[in-house]
Amino acid sequence: MTCPVPKDQQPLNEYIELKEAFFYRWAKLARSQYLRVLLFMWLGFTVVFAPVAMSIESPSRHLWQFICVASIGGAVGLILPVLLLLSGWSHVKQRLDSAKIFYEESGWYDGQTWEKPEADLAKDRLLVTYEIKPVMTRLQKTLLGIISFLALGFGTLKTFG
Repeated sequence: MTCPVPKDQQPLNEYIELKEAFFYRWAKLARSQYLRVLLFMWLGFTVVFAPVAMSIESPSRHLWQFICVASIGGAVGLILPVLLLLSGWSHVKQRLDSAKIFYEESGWYDGQTWEKPEADLAKDRLLVTYEIKPVMTRLQKTLLGIISFLALGFGTLKTFG
């Protein structure tokens, strides 16, 4: 039985497209490269947030508080791309893991559902287990790390205040 789902809506093709997309492929980088990307993004957000931090704490009088506030702003900014990564990977995981695929033939008004054959479902679920779940775990740990960093930052600010 051939798959009636258009090529660009087939879960396997969505996965391939996602893992090759400039932004989403960051989640599959080697650990050191992934951490480097996160560090540069955090530094970028910290620099962008620095003027706001400057209005909260004067760097000339309270340097450590200023650094702490700017770092918190950078971490808050970093949450957004990590959530976007998590959302994209989660969507593809759900499409691969599902036995039934919803697709649109020519527009939003004519959606159909196709049930995957058992062999395709088994292959897709193996892909989820060995390729996507590790990425999802990494992103969830990253989010937990950012939240921990924020708690530490707010705790540090409280001790200064």
